[in-house]
Amino acid sequence: HLSKSVVTSVRFDRYMSMHELDFQINVCVQADKQQQSKDSVYFRDGVRRIDFILSYIDDKDGEKKQDRRKEFEANLQKIGLELETEDKSESEDGRTYFLKIHVPWEVLATYADVLKIKVPFKANDIPDKKEVPLSWLCTPYRLPEHVMQPEPDYFTATFDKSKIDFFLIEDKETFFPPSTRSRIVYYILSRCSYSKEDKDKKGIKRLLNNGTYVAAFPLHDCRYWTKSIDANCESERYALYKYWARFSSFYKEQPLNLVRKYYGEKIGIYFAWLGFYTEMLSYAAVVGLLCFIYGLATFDENVWSKEICNETIGGQIIMCPLCDKKCGYWKLSTTCSSSWQSYLFDNTATLFFAIFMGIWVTLFLEFWKRRQARLEYEWDLVDMEEEQQQMQLRPEYEIKCTHRRLNQVTQEMEPYLPLTSKCARSVLSGATVLFWISLIFACIIAVIVYRLAVFAAFAGIMKDSPTNNMDLIGNLITPQFATSVTASCLNFIIIMVLNFLYEHVAIKITDMEVPRTHVEYENKLTVKMFLFQFVNYYSSCFYVAFFKGKFVGYPGDYSYMFGKWRNEECEPGGCLIELTTQLVIVMVGKQVWGNIQEALVPWLRNWWVSRSARSHPESLYSRWEQDHDLQSFSQLGLFYEYLEMVIQFGFITLFVASFPLAPLLALMNNILEVRVDAWKFTTQFRRPVAAKAHSIGVWDEILNMIAVFSVVTNAFIVAFTSDMIPRLVYKYAYHLDTESTMEGYINNSLSVFNISEIPEKNRPEDGENPDWFYSSNITTCRYRDYRYPPGHEKQYTYTMQFWHIFAAKFAFIIIMEHVVFVVKFFVAWLIPDVPSDVEARTKRERYLIQEYLHNYELEKLKIQLSQNQNVLCQSLMQHLFKSIL
Repeated sequence: HLSKSVVTSVRFDRYMSMHELDFQINVCVQADKQQQSKDSVYFRDGVRRIDFILSYIDDKDGEKKQDRRKEFEANLQKIGLELETEDKSESEDGRTYFLKIHVPWEVLATYADVLKIKVPFKANDIPDKKEVPLSWLCTPYRLPEHVMQPEPDYFTATFDKSKIDFFLIEDKETFFPPSTRSRIVYYILSRCSYSKEDKDKKGIKRLLNNGTYVAAFPLHDCRYWTKSIDANCESERYALYKYWARFSSFYKEQPLNLVRKYYGEKIGIYFAWLGFYTEMLSYAAVVGLLCFIYGLATFDENVWSKEICNETIGGQIIMCPLCDKKCGYWKLSTTCSSSWQSYLFDNTATLFFAIFMGIWVTLFLEFWKRRQARLEYEWDLVDMEEEQQQMQLRPEYEIKCTHRRLNQVTQEMEPYLPLTSKCARSVLSGATVLFWISLIFACIIAVIVYRLAVFAAFAGIMKDSPTNNMDLIGNLITPQFATSVTASCLNFIIIMVLNFLYEHVAIKITDMEVPRTHVEYENKLTVKMFLFQFVNYYSSCFYVAFFKGKFVGYPGDYSYMFGKWRNEECEPGGCLIELTTQLVIVMVGKQVWGNIQEALVPWLRNWWVSRSARSHPESLYSRWEQDHDLQSFSQLGLFYEYLEMVIQFGFITLFVASFPLAPLLALMNNILEVRVDAWKFTTQFRRPVAAKAHSIGVWDEILNMIAVFSVVTNAFIVAFTSDMIPRLVYKYAYHLDTESTMEGYINNSLSVFNISEIPEKNRPEDGENPDWFYSSNITTCRYRDYRYPPGHEKQYTYTMQFWHIFAAKFAFIIIMEHVVFVVKFFVAWLIPDVPSDVEARTKRERYLIQEYLHNYELEKLKIQLSQNQNVLCQSLMQHLFKSIL
């Protein structure tokens, strides 16, 4: 392949010897390589654009690979693609070949027709809405208009090769943007055969898996930190980095239209959803912060904490041991600090915030539907579902499904999977998922057993610890704290190991099911992964919220797990503060680690791979080598981004009643997450193949499921994990004075047990009790429950107050759920899914398509009739002339 400069410089003299001709060509090629920069997105001729790159290494023992490449590339050329190879001597490592692919217009037009790609046929004549009042206030957050709207607004229609003059085609080379061109190339590569003997052996994915090719990717249009020197290059990557991917732009709006144009609709819709989710989080964060401020402002009204800290009340209440043998008697006043901390999140504002979040999540989902409908129209995705189902069959599905049947719609033979095979694969897949979820439950039980087993050990070890004498941390480092921290670390290790193993298993069993389309494949994998992650990440929070401290028993009759380990009680401050701690550790720790991993790991890998090439001039470090040295963006790359955000969404909705500041932490993380993801896509990854998506897919259903489930979990947290309901029952039903106050609540909430009746196996060993216990005559201890005291005819059985509280809890759950659900469904009914202006524009576009096509066909018919009439007249004239002669 010689460039134009080379070809024109070679003068073919019929008397020139072959040696002289070869010498002149080599000299010209050398000179041309010195003049031409390799940092280009064009072939050597400087005219044909590089639409895709394939790289490979010519192994010594790679005859089979060489044969596959030869057949594959020959078939690509038969289809009409144009190829150009960069020899390994031109590459940085001296081993890698680069195959450049260009799609000519005829091939583009053919496959644009096949893929039903929408293209413009008329400028949009619907005027934009009037300017929003006070819009100037948003000026600091706006981006330049050429960045926000990189393309004019057109009405579009499905491309038809036979009606080329119907569409607004000014330049065939730039009519289809690079993202669409790369999508068409990948469609061809995925279905091109590489074997003469077996035509079912096809697809670039299989060639990458067996090592025939090392990489396959479209090119970035320039370096991210500077514009391309080629005036014909768009330099959109530079614009994305400058206005979107830099951390200094965190307060700016996102250039979604430019993101969509450069990366495709699938990535564009992810960033649109992430940005909208972050925007909606700001409202929840403000309300949550106000609830927290309310807790601070009413700190002094916390009567029960004052009683606990009062030496004449809490200092005189002796509590029963928290574990067998190794735990001694203790005073309630030791829980003073944790009681005050618990009040910050366990107050009346908690109830309001739980109800607010139930309504907020509905507003978020409903307004996202409207935003998504607008994007569907603006990005030409309105009728995209049918296209995905009919036109985007996975190559693996076409290869593995050997059976054929007639499609009743298209009347063409198509591959299909027999029902028996489909059922067998689904059953095996379901059984595998259930096995792994059962494995998680087994690990959860193992961690709980660990907590129960080591609590007593920590109590014995830490009794004489020197940290007990330290004023600052002596009250914090307790057996409960040590048990919780070590169990959390163990649980974190288990989560990471199971995630790593299950990820590969989920991909394997999804491949085994042979989904029909790419959308179906991702949906199946999403459901499997989310079920696993849901159990894996939320299990510890569910245990603390709904099981820990609920089945303890009482001093004379404690409950044991497997008859050996005494069930764990809540920390002295209650279970709500421990749930808050657990939520903060898991949620914040996961987010911090995720951001570090997302940003640091790709950067380090790219730095290591490209370390030797950084010393070369830019003109010698080719565009394809620069992108080859970047990290590959996997097919499941967006899947993990969505999964991370949906898991976070579960944390801020399912358990938000225990921690109103969760939305604020999520907001701070997401502001950073948007820019980290943008930076990663723009600077650290190869340009992904553009893909279409009209929505966030099955994630929408998962978010709706979490939204409904969150109402139930928060109602149960307020009722059973928080002390709000017992406090309200005491205040309005059991307070002895005429005025309803919380005085005396602590004494009322603790039951009495006779120390002499504690069984020997539960009593503290000698030396475990504090010195003050032996200096006074103590005959009873207290524990958290509502039971009759010793000496009563119903001693140690539940009191009527217990049953009143129990009934009040269930009544609260039923009332709260019904109120929130009624408001949710009313809001969902009130807000239309599609904005009225979008609906009008969609109808207008469909009308125009019909009208323009009708007029187009009518004009063609008139021209055809006129031509036929002219031909007939000419024939008659010739016949008449002959007759006259």
